[in-house]
Amino acid sequence: MATRTIRATEPEPAAAPAPPPTPATPRPAARPSEPARPGPDLHRYDNFDRLLHAFQARLTASISPAAVQAARMDWWAHFLNAPGLQAALAQKAIVDAFRLGLYAVRAATGQDGEPFALVADHDRRFAAPQWRSFPYNLWAESFLAVQNWWDEATHALRGPTRQHIRQMAFMRRQVLDMLAPSNFLWTNPEVIERTIAEQGRNLIRGFEYWIDDVERRLTGRPPAGAEAWRVGENLAITPGQVIHRNELMELIQYAPSTDRVRPEPILIVPAWIMKYYVLDLRPENSLVKYLVEQGYTVFCISWKNPEAKDREIGLEDYRRLGVEKALDVIEAVVGRRKVHTCGYCLGGTLLAIAVAKLARDGDERIASMTLLAAQTDFSEAGELMLFIDENELAYLEDMMWDQGYLDTSQMAGAFQMLRSADLIWSRMVRQYLLGEREPMTDLMAWNADGTRMPARMHSQYLRDLFLDNRLSRGRYAVEGRPVALTDIRCPIFAVGTETDHIAPWQSVYKIRLLTDTEVTFVLTSGGHNAGIVSPPSRTDRRHRVETMPADAPYTPPELWAVQAPVRQGSWWPTWAAWLAERSGEPVPTPPMGAREKGYPPLLPAPGCYVLQP
Repeated sequence: MATRTIRATEPEPAAAPAPPPTPATPRPAARPSEPARPGPDLHRYDNFDRLLHAFQARLTASISPAAVQAARMDWWAHFLNAPGLQAALAQKAIVDAFRLGLYAVRAATGQDGEPFALVADHDRRFAAPQWRSFPYNLWAESFLAVQNWWDEATHALRGPTRQHIRQMAFMRRQVLDMLAPSNFLWTNPEVIERTIAEQGRNLIRGFEYWIDDVERRLTGRPPAGAEAWRVGENLAITPGQVIHRNELMELIQYAPSTDRVRPEPILIVPAWIMKYYVLDLRPENSLVKYLVEQGYTVFCISWKNPEAKDREIGLEDYRRLGVEKALDVIEAVVGRRKVHTCGYCLGGTLLAIAVAKLARDGDERIASMTLLAAQTDFSEAGELMLFIDENELAYLEDMMWDQGYLDTSQMAGAFQMLRSADLIWSRMVRQYLLGEREPMTDLMAWNADGTRMPARMHSQYLRDLFLDNRLSRGRYAVEGRPVALTDIRCPIFAVGTETDHIAPWQSVYKIRLLTDTEVTFVLTSGGHNAGIVSPPSRTDRRHRVETMPADAPYTPPELWAVQAPVRQGSWWPTWAAWLAERSGEPVPTPPMGAREKGYPPLLPAPGCYVLQP
C-alpha cells in the first residue's frame, strides 16, 4: 500500500513545539534604535553543525559529549572545593587498603577471610565457587573495594545537581564494569578451569562465535539462532484477520476459540518501539492466545515501521490514527459496546492520553484500562532518564533530523549500558571466553527484531512527556485543550515489574496518585519484558496484587510492597478474573470485520506491517 507522510492537524498550544524539519532558526530582530549591523549570518552554518552532531552520535551511542562534559565539570568543581570530603575519602582508602592487606594474608595462607566489600544482590560476576580460592578472591575483593570507594565518592558529594551525580555514577560504572577481573582470561578462574579442561577448545569456539557475530553485525543479519524463529510460522500464529490498514497501523481481529464470547472486546495497544508480537509469541507464551481462550474478542494494533519519509509523524497521529481509529473500527464490528483497553509500555502511555481525552469529551466507550509496565508520570523514570536534558535532546534531534528516525540499534546500545555488567561484559565472557552460546528463545528473537521511531514523534515524546512531564501535570494538550488523568473514571489495572530498568514499578504505581478511580495494582517478578510475558505455566513466578478504591487512603509504594499479599504463579489468571468481574454474560461471537461498513478482512494475521524490516 502506498504510504504518505502524515502531519498532525490539531493545534497544541500547551505543548512544547516540535523541532522543524529544517533548522531555520530565526534571528533576533535589530532594535528600532539600532541599525542592523553587517556581519556574517551566524545561522547559515546550522546544517553543518547538525550533520556533525549526527555523525558524532553514531560514535557515542547517541550520548551527547556536551552532557557528559557538563556532568564532569559540575562534579569536579564541587569535589575540588570539598577538602573535608577529600580527607574522608583518603582515610577510607587507607582503612580499606589495610583491611585488604589483612584479607590478602589470610587468603594466601589458606585461612577463611571474611569478605568486607559490599556486593549488590544482582551482581553475579564473582558468585562461582572458583572465586573463593587465592589469588582470585583477592582480585575480586580488591575490585569490589575500589568499586565501593568510587560509589561513595560519587554520591557523597554535596552541591552537584542530582542529574549530574547520577550521570557521573553511570559513567564510572561503565569504566569499572569494563575493567572487572571477570572479563579477562588470566584473571577469571572459571575461564582458566574451562580452558584447561577443554585444552583451549572453548577459546576456539569463542573466537568462531565472535567472527560470526561481527559478520552478522556488518551485514545487518539477525543474531545467531534467530533464524529458527519466524513471524507467521512459529511466532504470532494466533488465528486472525487484518480488518483495517491505514498509513500508521494494521488492526488485527483474532478468531474466537469459544462458542460464545464476553460482550466487551479487548483492544491491545503495544508500543511502537517494539513489534506487537511480544504479546503473541509462540503459543505457549502468547498473551493474545490466552485471552482468546478466556472467551474474549481480541483486537491488536500492529504499528508500521517508519522510514525517513515518515519523519513528520507525531504523537497525535498515533493517537488519532491508532487508538481512536481502532475504537471506531471495533464499534463497527461489535456495535456500540464498551471496550476493555490494554496498553504496553509506550503504548500504555498513549492509551492513557487517549482515554483521558475521551473522558474529557464525554465518550463512554471505555470499560476498563490496563497498563502494562507503562508510565504516566516521568519524574522518576529510572536510569533511562540519565541523559534526558536539553543537551541530550538537541543532540538526538540533530541525529534524527539527519536520518528522519531513531533506529533500533541506536536505542539498544543505551539500554544495554544501563546494565552493562549483565548485558555486555558477562555475555561476552560467556560466549567468547567460555565458548557457550545462549540458546535463542522466542523472546530473545523478538527483541532482535527491532523497529524505528519517527523523528517528530520521538522529539515530542522526550520533550513533552520525559523532560516536561506534561501529562502528569495536566498540561498535555490534545486537539488544543489539555487532558487530565483525573477525568478517567473507568477501573484501572496497572502492572509493574520488580526489576524493570525502563519503567520502574514505583513510577508505574504513580497512576494511583494521578487518577480518581479504582486502581488494581500488580507487582510481578521479572523485568520489563520477561515479567509481562508470564504464562500460567511459569510456576516460578510470583506477584503482589491489591485493589484500591478511589476513596481509599494513599499508600506509598515501598509500604504497599510490604503489605500487599503475595500470590505464587503468573499474574495472567489474576487479570483474567479481574476482567471477568467487569464483563457481561457471554454473547454470540461477532463477525470477522465489518464488510458492509468498509472493514472487510484484508489478509490473515499477522499482516504485513510486522514483516517490514
